[in-house]
Amino acid sequence: MLRPSAKLGTEHAPLSWAGTRPFDREETARLHEVERFAVTPLAVLAERAALTALLDAYLGRRSAARVRAGALTRGTGETIRAALLYADLRNFTALSETSEPAVVIAALDAWFDRLAGAIHAFGGEVLKFIGDGVLAIFPVSGSPGEACDAALRAVTAARAGMAHLDETRQAEGLPPLSFGVALHLGDILWGNIGAADRLDFTAIGPAVNLVSRLEGLCRPLGRSVLISGAVAETTSMPLLPLGEHSLRGIVAPCAVFTLPDA
Repeated sequence: MLRPSAKLGTEHAPLSWAGTRPFDREETARLHEVERFAVTPLAVLAERAALTALLDAYLGRRSAARVRAGALTRGTGETIRAALLYADLRNFTALSETSEPAVVIAALDAWFDRLAGAIHAFGGEVLKFIGDGVLAIFPVSGSPGEACDAALRAVTAARAGMAHLDETRQAEGLPPLSFGVALHLGDILWGNIGAADRLDFTAIGPAVNLVSRLEGLCRPLGRSVLISGAVAETTSMPLLPLGEHSLRGIVAPCAVFTLPDA
């Protein structure tokens, strides 16, 4: 191996193999020639890796992969079946009005870390941060029940993470971060929408509308987690029925369930 002090491209630093004689002038010249041809491909690879990391961070892994594959045309997409998760912080407006911006951002980051971390740990993907809300999907790749079980496990893990966070906040004299989460199973259109010069890769469809409306019932029903009948029919996890409820903008009433301890 080259000595640590040796650096390609440095004219005055002698090159050598560790523990052996320094390279002679001809050998050093050959190494510099190799360097000249290697720099450009390595720079291209580094730039490609940086772009991949950037797209993954802003779009999510699956959406970023679609964009890298050339899915850039407005109106294009695919219909996929997925368990949908929509979550929202409670009393965020009051927190924003009574706290310094840095405190608000720290609270949001802590909330998103717990929720997104749990979603990704169980195979889901965050599609969008909407203010203090999150829309995520667990695509059906095997049976629908597997996707629904994964979403429910993610919710359980996120609740545990938030309980730990609230203990830390209480020790610091900060209020807890209460939240609501809704789960639904349905078909979504996953693709590009937007203006001609500004696109968004996202999910739309009646299932997205239903899960967001269902989350809005968390406060009236006094529950932190609400689950649609479509999920309840496929999951193997025990749920508590809460009856049928009308959802704003949704024609048919929705059978609603929750976790026994939620």
